[in-house]
Amino acid sequence: MDIQVNTDNHIKGSEKFSAYVNNVVESAVSNFRDQISHVGVHISDQNSSKVGFNDKRCTMEARIIGRKTTAVSHDADSVDEAVMGAAEKIKHSIESTLGKKR
Repeated sequence: MDIQVNTDNHIKGSEKFSAYVNNVVESAVSNFRDQISHVGVHISDQNSSKVGFNDKRCTMEARIIGRKTTAVSHDADSVDEAVMGAAEKIKHSIESTLGKKR
């Protein structure tokens, strides 16, 4: 399973940050590892440099082998909360998609 992390110009995307996001995603979808070919993660700050509520957004898109791609997003006050929320949502979306297959 390939995980690709992208950030906009307002979110600092270091190697350490990418490793953190990879760990969160891998942990969330570990039960489906063999059924997912790719997870794309995009993290953005909706208000750019201004301070605001729920202005950090994490969008995740999972390509499930033999099924349609599933995508979710989560808005939060911090990047960490946005990533964790999106990871939980993608897990539930994959469970739902694969549950329909059975």
